[in-house]
Amino acid sequence: MNVFSKATARLMGATALLALSSLSATAQTYPNKAITLVVPFAAGGPTDLVARLLGATMTRSLGQPVVVENRAGAGGTVATNYIAKAAPDGYTFLIHHNGMATAPSLYRKLPFNPLTDFEYVSQVIDVPMTLIGRKDLPPNDFKELVAYLRANGNKINLAHAGLGAVSHLCSVLFRQAIGVELTTIPFSGTGPAMNALLGGQVDLMCDQTTGTTPQIKAGNVKLYGVTTSARLKTMPEAPTLAEQGLTGFQMVVWHGVYAPKGTPKVALDRFGAALTAALKDPSVVTKLNELGSVIPPDDKLTPAGLQTWLQQETQRYAPVIKAAGQFAD
Repeated sequence: MNVFSKATARLMGATALLALSSLSATAQTYPNKAITLVVPFAAGGPTDLVARLLGATMTRSLGQPVVVENRAGAGGTVATNYIAKAAPDGYTFLIHHNGMATAPSLYRKLPFNPLTDFEYVSQVIDVPMTLIGRKDLPPNDFKELVAYLRANGNKINLAHAGLGAVSHLCSVLFRQAIGVELTTIPFSGTGPAMNALLGGQVDLMCDQTTGTTPQIKAGNVKLYGVTTSARLKTMPEAPTLAEQGLTGFQMVVWHGVYAPKGTPKVALDRFGAALTAALKDPSVVTKLNELGSVIPPDDKLTPAGLQTWLQQETQRYAPVIKAAGQFAD
């Protein structure tokens, strides 16, 4: 080996050692400041509620604040695009639901690719949905509701949280299932949509149990059914839409956590471990169960589990959305 080769080898070795040292230092010091968990919907909605519950628990284990930031707009794409272009430093994460899988089919010009522009952290929770109406809506059960909708058609207002939101997807599937066109009204999130329903400005909404359970139990809205194949343990008195004759209509909202592409593995691993620990915290489990949520099995609480699921769901929703003809620029 000549002098030049020896010098090059020493330089490469020193560089590698420096990189390993830097990586070790990052692992030991991360996190050293607040972490932002972005919610792509308005404050007060189901995803926001889950983010704040998990963030508070993760703050204790990480030793730094996990700050929830709401960036609502365009069915979640505003926040998702923000994360896709954010600095991959391990201090910015996104919690999102089925909208990550539906966006490629819903939007003709999507400024990001959900399958390639993010790092995967973990699935979080699965949440059933409920079909609810304003308190003084005339129908008292689902059979009466369907007859009422078929008689009144587009006079009925159906609220949702914007194009691409799961409440929007649920409304599309529901209208297809009963064969009735309804007037849909988009809001900037399910929080504002719920407020409109409580205030009597809209008639119906399909939303997650994390957001609707308190209002249902308080008697502030009418419950017409849940979207699962079996009754919920938390609301055993609530019939499913399937048992009331709406066969083939089942919908569960799943959530996942993502980071900008290129986020250091040490940050992904540390944040992911804190997230998994929060999902197994007894107080968190109790609260989520009370809201009808289900924590996925361990094989889904991994980056690979989330990636596989997102790919499958993207393929599943594409033909459904195409058949509905629901698109946006």
